[in-house]
Formats: sequence, C-alpha cells, structure tokens
Amino acid sequence: MNHDSVVRPTLLVAASTFPAEPGDGTPGFVLDLALALSDEYRVVVVAPLVRGARKHQRIGDVEVRRYGYFPARWRDLADGAIVDNLKADRSRWLQVPFFFGAMAAALLREQRRSRPDVALLHWIIPQGAVGRLVLGRLPRVVTTLGGDLYALRHPVLQAVKRAVVRSAASVTCMSTDMAREVAALGARPDQVHVVPMGVDTAPIVAATARETTVPGRVLFVGRLVEKKGAVVLLDALDRTAVQPTEVVVVGDGPLRQTLEARAGAGVSFVGARGKEALAAEYARASIALYPSVPAANGDRDGLPVALLEAMSAGCAIIASAVPGIVDVVEDGVNGLLVEPGDPDALAAAMDRLLGDTGLAARLGRAAAETAAAYTVEAVADRYRTLLRAALA
Repeated sequence: MNHDSVVRPTLLVAASTFPAEPGDGTPGFVLDLALALSDEYRVVVVAPLVRGARKHQRIGDVEVRRYGYFPARWRDLADGAIVDNLKADRSRWLQVPFFFGAMAAALLREQRRSRPDVALLHWIIPQGAVGRLVLGRLPRVVTTLGGDLYALRHPVLQAVKRAVVRSAASVTCMSTDMAREVAALGARPDQVHVVPMGVDTAPIVAATARETTVPGRVLFVGRLVEKKGAVVLLDALDRTAVQPTEVVVVGDGPLRQTLEARAGAGVSFVGARGKEALAAEYARASIALYPSVPAANGDRDGLPVALLEAMSAGCAIIASAVPGIVDVVEDGVNGLLVEPGDPDALAAAMDRLLGDTGLAARLGRAAAETAAAYTVEAVADRYRTLLRAALA
C-alpha cells in the first residue's frame, strides 16, 4: 500500500454522465467536484464508456475507470442523458440490463481493487440503486439531480428509490422542492441536504476579462430536450417587439433537428461547447435565457449548472419560475422570472431587458454576486462535511 492511500481515505465516485475528456462539452460538474475533493481523498471515479473516452485515465489527481456495457457499435445509452436517450429511441432499452450488470460488476471490481472508505453516488437511479445492491456496508452519500427524482414514477422504481434513500448516510439535492420530494420517499430530515452543483469559475473569470459583451446578444445553454424549453424561446422570438442582435443556442440533443427547422435566420445553433468556448459564450452574451418547463414524462430541471455559470459571468438572466430556479433567482433583483411555458411572458421580459440596458447591467451585477456562493469550492466544502459524517 502506498503512503498516499494511508494518508487519505479513498472516495469511490459513481456517475453515468461524465466527460470523455475535460472540457469536451459534456456537463463536467461530477469531474469538477471530484477534482476539488481530491485534496482530502484519493478519488476513483467509475463511469460508463462513451464515445472518445479511454478505459482508464488520470485527470489531475482523480483516477477514472470506465466500463463497457454493450458492443461498441451500438453503445450509446450513456452518451448524454439516459432518460432522454431512451425517449428518443426505444430500441435503447435493450442496452439497459447490460448497463446495470456492467455497472454492478465495475463497482464490485473497484471495491476489491481500491478498498474505498466511502462512496459518492450521483443519481438515485441507476448508481444509487446499483451501489446499494453491491457495495454492502460501505457508507454512501447519494446525489439526485432531478431526472431520477421527478421522472421514473413507476411504483417499482419508487420502491427502489425509497430503499436507496433510506439506506444512504445522506442525500443531496439541488433545491428545496427536491428536498420535499426526497422526504416523501421516506428520508429523515437530517439526511437531506440542499447542495447544488458548483460552478468552475476560473474559465469564466478569464473569459470575462478577455471578451467584450455584445449588446442585445441573447444566449440559451442547455440540452435540447423538452424540459429545457428551447421551443418556448423560439415561440417568444416571434413575439418580441425589440429584436435581439443575435440569438445563440448552445447544446445538443434529440430535439436539435426539429428546433433548427423551426428557428428563424437570426438563431445560431452551435452544438455543445467545451468549457473554455462556453465561458466565452457567456462573456459575450448580454442576456441568458432558461425557459425550463415540466416535461410530459414528469421530468423537470433541478437547478441548472448552466444558469449558475451565466450568473457568475454577469449575464442578465430571464428564467422560468420553477422550483429550483426560484431558490436562486429573485424576480427584479438578480434576474427576471416568467411563467413556465408562456412565450408571451418570455417575449415581454426580453423586450424589457433589450430596451433597458441599465436594468440588464444591474441585474447582471446582482446575479454575479449571488453566484459567488455556488463555486465548486464552496460546494465541495459542503460535500466534505457530509463525507466526513458518513465516514464517522
């Protein structure tokens, strides 16, 4: 056993969304948190193989071990968000049992190999459920990010979620509304903690120093799936009295083709962006939009990391008044809130900010002040406390 592993306890992290490479455009919040925690823990991440990923690698002080779960030619269940992928192509359900089996084997293998002291499992289903089955008495902190909590409502899945939640040392979630949902699954009040995912501010600070904000430039960042509300944005653009100078849509997903076909000439779809390029988009935008809506399958946003990133860049925010977002955005103070799914209200809010640059600047400054509490470091401190309690 090396000196390093004696000094630091070992933290096993499991997640299904994890970048193939740092900053590749896949949401990096699990990696950012793992890197922040690696000062106190020897961190090993177990994640599924995705396109362009290596089976084993070190990223900073974090060891990443990935498992294959299906023949490579068809393996795409975990490329992006699993629930959305299943909805987009029902044939992907064939991959699900193999995915669960491969994850169970990978977690068992890693437990034998690295002898972890504590586990951090992102998503109640699948990682929390598989971890509960195979990790025995290893103390577990479970994180829910929204889709696993709000969708997946089948009675059998609800029973699985109850079992995962009750057996965890603690459960973290993005918002007070999600905390109520977790409590409804039978969690004790002392088990549930509202801890949003943190923002890696370094690229944003660098970009805001380097880039110039373009007046009237409107930005949307999010996966192109129903709950992110991009279709509401396109409907709102048909109703604005003041035209934005440009509208940039960052993100990819199953609805991209439909949305591109529906959009006008003034809307640029640029796909997913790596961390540095995304930071530059925030820095150039004057207004950032988060028109979240509840999806038909019950899925809805928790607290989008992209919203916190735009706030930290000082963008003027317009967002839906949905649980999670209302925990952070206060209407007229650090952003504007609109009724979800209402393109007229979104258009009116855009007109208001496009026509009043002073108001937009004031809201942007207040947003940046709010976002300072949601840095990766601040969030990692909260996780350090929970992991120490689980170890004790």
